Amino acid sequence: MRKGNLTSYDRTVHLDAEFATVLGRVREAPAGQGFGVLTEIDITATLKAKLDHEMVDYVILGACNPALAHRVLETDRSIGLLLPCNVVVRRDGTAPP
Repeated sequence: MRKGNLTSYDRTVHLDAEFATVLGRVREAPAGQGFGVLTEIDITATLKAKLDHEMVDYVILGACNPALAHRVLETDRSIGLLLPCNVVVRRDGTAPP
């Protein structure tokens, strides 16, 4: 998939729902495929705390499937740079709600 001259690495789904509801559903969704959420980074809160910068809701979830991670790490230990798999949940727009 290409956007102008840049390669896009994402798959985007747009939902018409409250941010907290979507975030909760996305936290639970990976379990059906053997994944669990290992990390959660609230970018909005971090930028506010560290830089006093207001930003729209933006959370990064780090998901991992232990069996798949083990298989790929046995093949190539450097693949750890790509683990866990990140899922971003964000509010559309540029201004905070």
